[in-house]
Amino acid sequence: MPAVSNFYPIGTPGTPWGNAERAVWLSKQSRQRSYVTDVVERIERLSTRFDVSEYGTLNYSPDLYRLFAIRSRNWRDGKPLVLVTGGVHGYETSGVHGALQFIEQRAADYADRVNLLVAPCISPWAYERIHRWNANAVDPNRSFRENSPAGESAALMQLIAPMRGKFLVHIDLHETTDTDESEYRPALAARDGKPFEPGEIPDGFYLVDDTENPQPGFQQAIIDAVAKVTHIAPSDEKGRIIGSEVVAPGVIRYPMRELGLCGGVAGARYSTTTEVYPDSPRATPEQCNAAQLAAVCAAIDFALSHLDQ
Repeated sequence: MPAVSNFYPIGTPGTPWGNAERAVWLSKQSRQRSYVTDVVERIERLSTRFDVSEYGTLNYSPDLYRLFAIRSRNWRDGKPLVLVTGGVHGYETSGVHGALQFIEQRAADYADRVNLLVAPCISPWAYERIHRWNANAVDPNRSFRENSPAGESAALMQLIAPMRGKFLVHIDLHETTDTDESEYRPALAARDGKPFEPGEIPDGFYLVDDTENPQPGFQQAIIDAVAKVTHIAPSDEKGRIIGSEVVAPGVIRYPMRELGLCGGVAGARYSTTTEVYPDSPRATPEQCNAAQLAAVCAAIDFALSHLDQ
């Protein structure tokens, strides 16, 4: 893992950023990959088999980003609703490509049984810049709340508002990377004027369950499926993963709605947030995508097999 500095090179330690510091931070961000080439063109190819809709636009001048959702073509009232989200943090690559891979390879297997709604890249500006925040230095995955400060979060909430509380499953695809510790946590501390407290990055896949709606059997089914694809993160010497108590192998819990996390936005009966570790010497990008795909399929399979419970 890269060495971590206790001082982030923007701002004054102990003082939250103002507009000037945010402007300096923004000036250092540069496009490193193409949302249109990597994501939009794949979505457009899917439009022959699925219903593709534009659910919002993000204006980060001079860039304009169209937000896309993919739905089952044979959508029918009465079928269970399944929501798959990816790219809430744009730099978490397998979240985006795992969601697209699911649509391309496996969604047809569920078309007659569920109504699928997939938002594969919620934060395209951050996807292009391989970053966690949006252009305003706001984390979309702490912003799924009323009067959201993040356009990315507000657009998704508006999309699912008519269906909120009706979803059977919501699986939100994420990664935990070495840069969480070397870049994003120090930046967060600097932005908020707080001291940076070093942590550890777990080596492997893990899940975040919802404290307000724990579903241990559901989480275990996903862990079992993903373990066939890549390794599960062990707990540290304190029995924790990223500072949270491990409630089952590879599973921790957060209060999703309280924290404004995407995983709590749908009010689903079964919800989880995946966390893949792409920097592991034991995992390839292909394995990370495959782990996300396996997690989505296991989530839907479990939920469908427990409809009457």
